[in-house]
Amino acid sequence: MKYIDVGSERIPALGFGTFQLHGQNCVDAVKDAISIGYRHIDTAGMYHNETETGEGIKASDIARNELFVTTKLWTDSLAPDAVRKTTEHSLQQLQTDYLDLLLIHWPSSSVPLEDTLGAMHRLREEGKVRFLGVSNFTIAWLKEVDKTGIPVITNQVECHVLLSQEKLLNYMREKSMFLTAYSPLAKGRLVNHPVLDDIGRKHGKTSTQVALRWLIQQDDVAAIPKASDQEKRRKNMAIFDFELDSEDLEKIDALEKNRRFVDFPGLSPEWD
Repeated sequence: MKYIDVGSERIPALGFGTFQLHGQNCVDAVKDAISIGYRHIDTAGMYHNETETGEGIKASDIARNELFVTTKLWTDSLAPDAVRKTTEHSLQQLQTDYLDLLLIHWPSSSVPLEDTLGAMHRLREEGKVRFLGVSNFTIAWLKEVDKTGIPVITNQVECHVLLSQEKLLNYMREKSMFLTAYSPLAKGRLVNHPVLDDIGRKHGKTSTQVALRWLIQQDDVAAIPKASDQEKRRKNMAIFDFELDSEDLEKIDALEKNRRFVDFPGLSPEWD
């Protein structure tokens, strides 16, 4: 496993995403992911699976302090009172006394950002949250975060070999943040991708393993692929025994780098 250092904390660079996992399938998937070796688990209130995620974590019998658990605040939970109420609900659902990371799921102008982050920071001071972050924030929104003076460690955004987020990542590095890539396989479009397949054959790996390795091999980048079956979960984890060389990276760099597959009119900001 590769880790991202945040102060004295080491955060697993490869996590397990739970979006669209529900019911017993979610419980079993989380438990299995932890048994395989995942120690970074990502969920959200909007996913409506925090209870199942918590049950999967509990069933794993892994000590809570060995896991890094993330959840997110939806746009209707950004007012200070709602931040506290929603976070306390998430703690109950996840059956934990604290969250490792709490994110603002999408930027919103409905509540002043400083009010939302201020409420999140108070939860951090109380020990209910260890780190703060954001998701789907552009550089313009990150500049607004910076104005609050409240430290955030990551911005979770769509990122993959077809959407490099280079400009955003460079800005985040200047601010000592790391990027967490969601939809790292471009919503399935990188399965059997011809260029990635070609690189994969060279290393005895699949196209999706190459795609994940490209992300994880970069400094200050984490990835949280979702996998609904055990074989995919195992393959996604098996990316630490090879390295992409300069020839591989040149081929990947030549791919289109601005293809976005997650966009919600009325919710999405004006992307960088």
